[in-house]
Amino acid sequence: MKRVLISIILVLSFFYTGLIACTDILVGKLATTDGSVICSQTVDGTYDSRIQIVPAADHEPGSMTPVWEWIVYADRMPLVQLGEIPQVEHTYQYFLHSYPFGNEKGLLMGETTQGGARATANSPDAIMTIEQLQAFALQRCTTAREAILLMGALAEEYGYRESCNLGECVTIADGKEAWMFEIYGVGPLWKPGDGPGAVWAAQRVPDDHISCNVNYSMIGEIDPVTKRPPNVPESDFYICDNYLDTAVELGLYDPASGEPFVWKYVYGNVKGKWSSRLWRIFSTLNPSGNWPYEKTDDYPFSVKPDEKVSVFDIIELYRDVMTGTPGDMEANEAWLYKNSKGELVKSGLATPQPGTEFRNLLGITNVRNIAVQSTSSFFINQTRDWLPPEIGAISWFGLGNSRKAVVVPLFCAVKSVPKSWTIVNRSDTKIDRNAAFWAFYTVDRLSGVRYQDMMPRVDKVRIPLQEKIYKLQPAVEATALSLYETDRELAIEYLTSYVSSVMLEVEKAYWDLADSLILRLP
Repeated sequence: MKRVLISIILVLSFFYTGLIACTDILVGKLATTDGSVICSQTVDGTYDSRIQIVPAADHEPGSMTPVWEWIVYADRMPLVQLGEIPQVEHTYQYFLHSYPFGNEKGLLMGETTQGGARATANSPDAIMTIEQLQAFALQRCTTAREAILLMGALAEEYGYRESCNLGECVTIADGKEAWMFEIYGVGPLWKPGDGPGAVWAAQRVPDDHISCNVNYSMIGEIDPVTKRPPNVPESDFYICDNYLDTAVELGLYDPASGEPFVWKYVYGNVKGKWSSRLWRIFSTLNPSGNWPYEKTDDYPFSVKPDEKVSVFDIIELYRDVMTGTPGDMEANEAWLYKNSKGELVKSGLATPQPGTEFRNLLGITNVRNIAVQSTSSFFINQTRDWLPPEIGAISWFGLGNSRKAVVVPLFCAVKSVPKSWTIVNRSDTKIDRNAAFWAFYTVDRLSGVRYQDMMPRVDKVRIPLQEKIYKLQPAVEATALSLYETDRELAIEYLTSYVSSVMLEVEKAYWDLADSLILRLP
């Protein structure tokens, strides 16, 4: 009867479609050139891109804290309180964003929506969205392992609630380790007291490996005896106790079938599904693997890169648009036409990021790039345990399309950012020149009109700015460390001032660029 009721509810919700977006890349400390641990995210979609710094705070023993819904859209719609949980006595400073991404202790996060089996659709009584779980973890935890166990426990007790589409993944770095945490609901009929309100698993990325999650579950086969993937040490894997029982109850897995329990097939529903981004990341960082382009559902959880990578390599990978690959939309022959001399030439409109109307008009098959126009913000998180977290933990933060934007080093201990980076003011009728987001968004949209003519002008501004920031970074960190050894607060003040100056410099450059592009429009 329970399965019948679940089926009815799912049929009624058939036309619900959440957003499947965001790209996360993780790198272990032995896979980087300097020993950094990296996790990252593109926030693809029209989400809250404001940087809000929530300060550390002390709380009265026995007090409660609210559980909110709609954190992802808080720039334009009111939060709704779904419930409350006991507060802890002290919470850490952290970055509140559509998806919170870092705290003062050097714990950093990314998020990506996974979709998955529809039978896991959330119960209306569940209250823990992924972004609220991230916020609680950043408020209360200093390590990836602590964050995983806290998020899992809260979701089991209070119920996991989807905010965009079914399953989610959080990628986590803490200076020593990189982890991937995947979570799903237990079906629409769950109520508090019925048992765990979520299923979840977490796997550590080996220190000398890279991994990624591109809206595509990555955790593989689970051995029913050891309750972990084959050849993965017990200390490198966590899983909820109810993962198998819930799958059976929801009709997602039959133990009598003799089939192995493969997490990403059972809950992630990726069997037979293909990801261009997964292929691109693995092929770029491990080209010797000869990864098949057409089939990605049996790729491993992680892989050792052919060469060690720097944080700057990962930043540049986030600008990727499949150039020179079978998925290169800019190279499509539909962009070619004959000029007045009868020569076959590429249209100035040709772009690797064509919108729906262009693709429909020209018959171009869409291939999902890592860099997309719909990105609100993106951040490549770098954390290093040999430095104080005030200096060693950085979110290389950008606004808008990652192909065209500049990232700035947002040290996780800074006390403030310019006001223009704390507002968005999305509108269909007016550009807000007081909001930094609009500078990057305007450049992106204008340069997309005639990409062949405009993109070189964007790069002429973007590349020197980005290279300048990269080159200054060692000196900035050395100065901050020197200050830190005698006065921690002075070091934080210095970093806060530096980050603000870079943000304002980049923002102004993009407003100037936007004005110049307007004058170049046909």
